[in-house]
Amino acid sequence: MVSGEGGRRRVVALVSGSVQGVGYRWFVRGRAAAAGLAGSATNLPDGRVEVVLEGADAAVRAVLVDLQGDQAPGAVTRVDVRDEPVQGSSGFTTA
Repeated sequence: MVSGEGGRRRVVALVSGSVQGVGYRWFVRGRAAAAGLAGSATNLPDGRVEVVLEGADAAVRAVLVDLQGDQAPGAVTRVDVRDEPVQGSSGFTTA
């Protein structure tokens, strides 16, 4: 885990399973917005969803748990997470 300045963190999570066409990106957007995080949720050609989260470290950790929690739509089989340098992002997009 890499925390940036002020306890901020940026992660990229690759979510595998049945996560496209089930409202998964919108679920992530809602969780991220409620936690005050910036980032994105994007469908990848291979069927995974790429989730980028940036903000307070504790909020990032909480949303990472939600990515494969009981409330997540579809069927998540795996979440691979890597830390990246904090970029000061704002807003959340879905594509």
